[in-house]
Amino acid sequence: MSTPPAQESFDIEEWKADVEVTPGGGLLRSPTNQPIATRVSGPGAAIGIKKEQAMVTISTNGPIWTLDLGGDENRFSLAWLDSMDAALDELEASSEPAVLVTTATGKFYSNGLDLDWVSQFPDKLEPYAARVELLFARMLTLAVPTVAAINGHAFGAGAMFAMAHDWRVMREDRGFICFPEADINIPFTPGMSALVACKLTPRAAVDAMTTARRFGAGDAVAAGLIDATTPIDELLDVAIGFVEHLAGKDRNTLGTIKSRLFADTVAALRAPSADG
Repeated sequence: MSTPPAQESFDIEEWKADVEVTPGGGLLRSPTNQPIATRVSGPGAAIGIKKEQAMVTISTNGPIWTLDLGGDENRFSLAWLDSMDAALDELEASSEPAVLVTTATGKFYSNGLDLDWVSQFPDKLEPYAARVELLFARMLTLAVPTVAAINGHAFGAGAMFAMAHDWRVMREDRGFICFPEADINIPFTPGMSALVACKLTPRAAVDAMTTARRFGAGDAVAAGLIDATTPIDELLDVAIGFVEHLAGKDRNTLGTIKSRLFADTVAALRAPSADG
């Protein structure tokens, strides 16, 4: 059975390349050809298989690019991260005016890190978290206007992903935004701390980060975690309203502004761990 390389040389992409490749491109798939989980062992065996989990999909309507995080908990599995990177690659490769809306279907916007996988490979937490932080840095400085249309719960890294957008709109009737780290004994990394803090007042950051409080939509607006609430059937329209008129902004200029505005946060997100 294939095993991951030693920690000091661990490379997620190299590890995933050393697997039995299926017609789905290295993913285990259901009878309906839907991705279920990444294959993380050699031929003939698979570990870390989870219930069926949709990958990120992206669609366009004129300048509006809508990125659907999935219909389950939308945790950041390796396959989910791959599909997210591919969707953002596609957006960045385009040259037409564009804005990005992210949303999901069902109960969750995103439940954050793939803790099942982390529990199986605890020694891989640092490189895995580093990859997630690179995604946050990418979204924070993406050279198009971005808005998160939060359809349900956004917990932990899922909430941080939403915070990396320019604006956030949340359905008014259900769902919480929560940073549960203080209750689950997982301290924020320096980069994750910087990300949340750069979007909130110091008072709101303390309330959100040290209490593990679950913020409903109304409280989230009051704390500055989100910018607006709306009924679920108007969620996408309201979210689009925040960015659609900005589609013509020059990408080079916008990307430079964001990179400079969030330079310290991006540096923290991209910094190597203390262990190298």
